[in-house]
Amino acid sequence: MINEPEKPGFWELSFIEKKEMWGFEPAKSAVLTKDFFVEKAVKNMLIPGIGYGRNAQVFKDNGIAVTGIEISKTAIEMAWKYYGTDMIIFHGSVTDMPFDNHQYDGIFCYALIHLLSESEREKLIRDCYDQLTENGYMVFTAISKEAPTYGKGKFVSTDRYEIFDGVKMFFYDKESIKAEFSKAGLFEITEITENYPFFLITCKKGGK
Repeated sequence: MINEPEKPGFWELSFIEKKEMWGFEPAKSAVLTKDFFVEKAVKNMLIPGIGYGRNAQVFKDNGIAVTGIEISKTAIEMAWKYYGTDMIIFHGSVTDMPFDNHQYDGIFCYALIHLLSESEREKLIRDCYDQLTENGYMVFTAISKEAPTYGKGKFVSTDRYEIFDGVKMFFYDKESIKAEFSKAGLFEITEITENYPFFLITCKKGGK
């Protein structure tokens, strides 16, 4: 499922140079989402932007089958090395979803959506929602305007800045979350602190 990329992009180079740049412990958001998914009896899930898999194992340990999407070939190889080749990981950008026609009980998208443009964010939300089973759940984490990096770097557009070369970041508040997720079953917004202030955005497909 790995196709050769045209040229190494930002994330491929980052994983080549920095390897396990976030360590091996799952993010706090992943642990909270795991508890939620276990409570809701999620059996299979998709992780767009799975990286080298540090957030996958906590779900696998609880009997949830994990499929991933990852733009970096190096990160995929690391994920298979550390967490097992039983995970299907599609090589490509989340902007090219869907990669399969499978529907998932749960989707967890960690610290990725804020790296996309407005049209790309809209497409990602729609694509993820479309790949949920009825009554399935999707959880996104997104950086908050409370982050110290908000307003720093080169201005790109409203609430979006180029923090460093090649990385443009959109900073969310509750109003922009409601604007972007209201049509995707949004029902809970939680503030959480990881390495930055984040929002945990939870949506459900179908009935409440």
